Amino acid sequence: MTKSLKWIIVAALSGFLFGFDTVVISGANLPIKELWSTGPFFHGFFIMSMALWGTVIGALFGAYPTNVLGRKKTLTWVGFFFFISALGSAFAMDPYTFSFFRFIGGLAVGVSSIAAPIYISEISSPKNRGSLGVLYQFSLVFGILIAFLSNYFLTGFQGGQDWRWMLGIEALPAVLYLLMTFRIPDTPRWQILYKKNDQLALQTLEKIYGDSSTANEVLQQIKSNDAHQASKPQNFWSKKNNRVIILAFVISFFNQLSGINFILYYAPEILELAGFATKESLFNSVFIGLTNIVFTFAGLLLIDKLGRKQLLIAGSIGYIVSLTGVSVAFYQALDSQWIALFIFAFIASHAVGQGTVIWVFISEIFPNRARALGQSFGAGVHWVFAALITLVGPSVIAIYNTNPWPIFSFFAFMMVLQLFFSIFMMPETKGKSLEEIDLVINKK
Repeated sequence: MTKSLKWIIVAALSGFLFGFDTVVISGANLPIKELWSTGPFFHGFFIMSMALWGTVIGALFGAYPTNVLGRKKTLTWVGFFFFISALGSAFAMDPYTFSFFRFIGGLAVGVSSIAAPIYISEISSPKNRGSLGVLYQFSLVFGILIAFLSNYFLTGFQGGQDWRWMLGIEALPAVLYLLMTFRIPDTPRWQILYKKNDQLALQTLEKIYGDSSTANEVLQQIKSNDAHQASKPQNFWSKKNNRVIILAFVISFFNQLSGINFILYYAPEILELAGFATKESLFNSVFIGLTNIVFTFAGLLLIDKLGRKQLLIAGSIGYIVSLTGVSVAFYQALDSQWIALFIFAFIASHAVGQGTVIWVFISEIFPNRARALGQSFGAGVHWVFAALITLVGPSVIAIYNTNPWPIFSFFAFMMVLQLFFSIFMMPETKGKSLEEIDLVINKK
């Protein structure tokens, strides 16, 4: 295993904490609702979506530490915040303290979604940047699977205190990840553009590419591209960035309007509406996690072969079929196994399509000096809609608790729109260096 691959794996492991922290609340959802007897809006805002509002703040402002402190140090702070959030949430004695520590975890998720994809994209070579970028998503869905498994096995542990163990156990991987970040370097592009240390960047590039001539060539390409950008100074919202800003907004918007977070957060509750018992619904949630990880691995193998665009088209078609299937199954009151099957198909479509593509695509379409701000913008859009959907989730479920088919019909319609975006608007970025994407795709 090369040194650069080890560095990328460490950065990608922040995705494990991201996925675990995001989904672990699904197992604590119903116990907490019963413990504190909260209404639908209070529960949706303070209990279920508070972490996501922290994620929004972390994503919108994550570019600052990523640029100023560096990609590496930012990832270290992410690990510390996850650790504090896990312990604080587990020991919370009231919904307000609980919400505060969930918010802290959300900040870590938001900043992680900026720093980690950027770190991976800037440390990878063009030929394998897609598959290495998907390691972050693969780690994320592995975290989701472990969260579902943990919730399942901890259900009933110490009676009504099981939810505290579900949330608190995250402290263990968080502290391990925190220690591992001390052993990785920062990225060559940050070392050149922000630290102004070409020699250090060259040393890092030599470890990535294995020879000094290629490292020198890449170093000069980075400096030449930066000089070209510096000769035409512009702010992030300039007209020249309009295309990539629109692309980042649309792909992030559709990611959440697929209903992915709605289903992941409320999977046990949705499956109970379908007719499963509580323990059965948590068990099926584990299969959701398994489906997610298997098809994310498929996406990892395909993204540098088929490309980002083709995967998103395939995922969009899968979304439309599976979401329509869930809606029809609920409407026709079909057997609960049909609903579970279509939900698994939905998760598979997401994993091989949007789940695989989004963080890779956003991290590579913006120019070097705007990359952190661009990633922050795209992730911010993603998390704003994730938070809004999670916020209204309990109220919407309460409205359609007898038959939630209109919810899934709405998500299916949005995925028809995503299919049009994939076919007619989305460019292909596979096989291009970050500098080539800036010069060619962005028409600079």
